Amino acid sequence: MCGRYSLTTPPQALAKTFAVKGALPNLAPRYNIAPTQSAPVVRLGEAGRELVAMRWGLVPSWSEGPDDRFSMINARAETVADKPAYRAAYRARHCLVPADGFYEWRAGPGGKDPFHIGSIGGGPLAFAGLWEHWQGAGHEAVQSFTIITTDANERIRPIHDRMPVIIDADDFETWFTGTPDDVAALLKPYPAEAMEAHPVSRHVNDPRHDDASCLAAVT
Repeated sequence: MCGRYSLTTPPQALAKTFAVKGALPNLAPRYNIAPTQSAPVVRLGEAGRELVAMRWGLVPSWSEGPDDRFSMINARAETVADKPAYRAAYRARHCLVPADGFYEWRAGPGGKDPFHIGSIGGGPLAFAGLWEHWQGAGHEAVQSFTIITTDANERIRPIHDRMPVIIDADDFETWFTGTPDDVAALLKPYPAEAMEAHPVSRHVNDPRHDDASCLAAVT
């Protein structure tokens, strides 16, 4: 599962990393992005890749609308192609979710302790995602996304048994336009040797906390 993540990379740097075209949203640093909140994703538009803000938690086009009780923030790589809630988006609406890292919690004798997990060197990551457009009668349109997860690699497994699918820059185009077999081959754990994790304080447990102290390492 991926239930919180961070994104502090400036929009201009994201545009370069993801080869985004067109206008960029005004993005403030985010230290604790939580489900149902708005966050940027990269998708294919008419002029190429574009960076747009969407609601985290997929809202299928056939549903009754957003439901905070069942937000569908993650889709399992093992079943995403077949589950009714995700299969239409998996076939036609892929996106990349920019992130600097994500949080997971490890159970301990005093409760669950949070960790921030990212790449060695701290560069931006690209989570594999799907997006949807929902428009109900008399309601404002909602664009939403989910993050695809897979088995944890060896570095993350002592903390949690799942992790986001992370797409390498060399595979961005395949994720957007590749054959079904080539796309499916990307749904795998990211190499453990490319990642690092450090414990952070339980300050991050509260989604109302969105400040730099969420990322600060603790002993």
